[in-house]
Amino acid sequence: MAVIKFLEEGKEIIAADGANLRFKAMENGIDLYTFLGKMTNCGGYGQCGTCVVEIVEGIENLSPRTKVEERKLRKRPANCRLACQAIVNGPITVQTKPKKS
Repeated sequence: MAVIKFLEEGKEIIAADGANLRFKAMENGIDLYTFLGKMTNCGGYGQCGTCVVEIVEGIENLSPRTKVEERKLRKRPANCRLACQAIVNGPITVQTKPKKS
């Protein structure tokens, strides 16, 4: 079991190892999307890039970045992930809706 901490929301949720980060966030009422992202998201297929999150702690406890993520996040730091592509395998701390640098 893994604990996922969402900083902005002040929430901690428990997830089974192998859980999809986007699914667990949505299941627990965590809003991953900006206003535009709410209207244009692809539903978790990795095509739009709107569910980007910053992993503050525990990046080693996520699956490696996919090829889709490498393309979509090439201008973002290595600790940014698409929630829909990230599989949780241990405790992590997440910042939702990170600012683009």
